Amino acid sequence: MFTNTVEKSLKALPMPEDLRRKLLARWNELKEQKLNIMITGATGSGKSSTINALFNMDSARKSEVAKVGVGVDPETMEIVKYELGNMILWDSPGLGDGKEADNRHARNIIDKLHERDSNGKLLIDLVLVVLDGSTRDLGTSYELINKVIIPNLGENPGKRILVAINQADAAMKGRHWDYDNNRPEPDLVRFLDEKCLSVKRRISEGTGVDIMPIYYSAGFKEEGGEQAPPYNLAKLLYFILENIPAEKRFIAAEHLNTDRTVWQDNDSEGYGKKVRNSIKEGISTGLKGAALGAAIGAAFGPVGSAVGAAIGGFFGFLGGIFG
Repeated sequence: MFTNTVEKSLKALPMPEDLRRKLLARWNELKEQKLNIMITGATGSGKSSTINALFNMDSARKSEVAKVGVGVDPETMEIVKYELGNMILWDSPGLGDGKEADNRHARNIIDKLHERDSNGKLLIDLVLVVLDGSTRDLGTSYELINKVIIPNLGENPGKRILVAINQADAAMKGRHWDYDNNRPEPDLVRFLDEKCLSVKRRISEGTGVDIMPIYYSAGFKEEGGEQAPPYNLAKLLYFILENIPAEKRFIAAEHLNTDRTVWQDNDSEGYGKKVRNSIKEGISTGLKGAALGAAIGAAFGPVGSAVGAAIGGFFGFLGGIFG
């Protein structure tokens, strides 16, 4: 376990004992944190394929967490909870299933967004909204984002939401996708860039919040067919990491899909390095946050050494994934 590697490094490195105690105490706080991500979007947008592409779901524990009674006939609306160690994924239906169902979905999403943890902080660290890139009709998605999610995110709502357009390969009905190299051709790139700008504009007009979506393809597996390779998945991961609290990034990283082929095709070759640097920055920020008050100047060297040694093994693991 990466957390054990960090602890061993902090115990072994030469440093003043008072600094070691403070760093170990801080690390114990960090590793006890919970990372909560809500994934929502309309039926068919590809939430499940996105979750399965990003994370190692084999170890996930799944449970039903919400029931709503409507009238005299109780109906069940589920937000599905997946637990991967200290990372919790809340898989919530979006809108578009009819007026009654949409009202239930909206109430449950709002209730979850207002929920607080045992420390009184808002429970959900990030809402990932998955849009269907294969359709032009995103009206229900705008209603979900503009009327349900953003008004209930509290202060700085743009910091707790990421909008991602899935099924980029189907955005022009499969035209202009280079299947041999698993990437969009220039005409499709222009179309997808314009789609992102259009979504950004609609959200800004409706809420005053500026959010730039990204596009990707989670891949899919037709019944009896082969898994299509994802595209821009490392980019999506990088933006997820950048939008969650820095000190929680390593929690997500511990549960990544270890099949390196799912990460290899992106619109830039630099996202593997960006992912590693984001995680390193998060761990460094978390540990230095204990920083020893007025002694920060003197402590900076040992803390930096501790961080570097602690994440060395984990970066080897990430290197095996991202190259």
